[in-house]
Amino acid sequence: MGFMNLFKSIAGHDWGVHPADHKRPACDVQTRQLPVPPRVYLMLLQHVGAPARPVVLVGQKVKKGELIAAAHGNISAPLHASTSGTISAIDEITAPHASGLPGMAISIDTDGEEDWIETDIPSDPYALSPEDIAGRVASAGVVGLGGATFPSSVKLNLGRRSGIDTLIINGSECEPYLSCDDRLMRDKAAEIVSGIRLMLISTGAKVALAGIEDNKPEAIAAMQEAAAGFSEISVVPVPARYPMGSDRQLIIELSDREVPSDARAADVGVIVHNVGTAYAVHQAVCLGRPLIARLMTLNGGAAARPGNYEVPFGMLVSDLIAFSGGSKGDIAKLVMGGPMMGSVLPHARVPVVKGTGGILLLDAREAADSESEPCIRCGSCVSACPMGLLPLEMSARIRNEDMDAAVALGLADCIACGCCAYVCPSRIPLVQYFYHAKGDLYERQRAQLRGEATKKLALQRQERLQREAREKVEAAAKRKAQRAADAAAAAEAARLAAHDDAKQGETA
Repeated sequence: MGFMNLFKSIAGHDWGVHPADHKRPACDVQTRQLPVPPRVYLMLLQHVGAPARPVVLVGQKVKKGELIAAAHGNISAPLHASTSGTISAIDEITAPHASGLPGMAISIDTDGEEDWIETDIPSDPYALSPEDIAGRVASAGVVGLGGATFPSSVKLNLGRRSGIDTLIINGSECEPYLSCDDRLMRDKAAEIVSGIRLMLISTGAKVALAGIEDNKPEAIAAMQEAAAGFSEISVVPVPARYPMGSDRQLIIELSDREVPSDARAADVGVIVHNVGTAYAVHQAVCLGRPLIARLMTLNGGAAARPGNYEVPFGMLVSDLIAFSGGSKGDIAKLVMGGPMMGSVLPHARVPVVKGTGGILLLDAREAADSESEPCIRCGSCVSACPMGLLPLEMSARIRNEDMDAAVALGLADCIACGCCAYVCPSRIPLVQYFYHAKGDLYERQRAQLRGEATKKLALQRQERLQREAREKVEAAAKRKAQRAADAAAAAEAARLAAHDDAKQGETA
């Protein structure tokens, strides 16, 4: 992305980079509350997997926290009203994505009353069974709040089935500008630790390691104090190096275990959750409250009041900007997420979703683009890659449309963190090549799956036709045999009747 040239790059030790974090002053001001917007737009797909299915009708009144769309399929998550009001539409709106394509959403005209549903609060949440905890997390619609948005209950159940021994809590928050996790750990450390305890019960893990980058001393201190009475939970400072927030890097840093490229973290006895997810688990299990809002960062040179805001899902980014004091000067780029891996939004009339960790209002200086130049083969991209890949060689193969060669070089292991493009002195848009290639491979895989499905259907049709033909032949043979049997029976009956008549004639 062009706005990455704002930062002064220093190649990371062993892997990664050290961008200027630009987290202040946003991280140092207290969490701010927002007024209720006139309308919220709740996207049906806010998570990995299948979109939720509406269970409400237009015109129906709903309370805050009420279920409005149910999970559909094994990998899905339900959706709840983020405020009280009336369902005004179930229709398409612009999705919060760089493509600007539409997605289905449930719109609620708010009534300003913030009338909550009745919640089920257990007397002792830590005495609940592992299955009950996971079930409550699923019902609350909790997903990974570190950006991946994978349904959290699925991971909890997976950890238990896989026999993991270590739960890793990701508090690194390595993306520049973003500080919502930092602020959450400072203000809600006890609740986060409560969520970690519940996750330990649900997964069956014996220990939890909370990794927090060492540039967050206040968060580290707050978490260490909250965890002091629980020997199974350790708060571990880790080096401030991007992308420390990547699961695989954090697992290596904290547990000295490496996840193979074709495996999952659970395969090496580890499972990873974000600190925001731990807080949401506490809310879901201890208070019976579904996931309907999150803490997120508003930052950037064009932001009038940078800070961390408690934002209900479905609030338009335009409302967030207006309610927070507007912008100072023109917004040159509007980014959802961080500057390294975030998406440039087409406009501000898109809703906040569960995976929204921040909104950046970048000014012209921050968003300035620079022209790319020929590669000088300096090797900086290789040194910076946290996955040990060869970005230059992969991009060269992709430019030549040799996707198979790019895959052989490890394209599937690329996490699109942007380190390679960040350190490139020639400003080559390496990550864009990788996104293009992954999109091309995805389409190939879809085409292959469609081809296989078509082949399977054709084979099934052929088998069905052959079966029907056999059944017709067998049925015809049965009918023929039946007719022969009937004819034989009739002939025998006629013979017997004739015999009886003859005997009766002789008697007479």
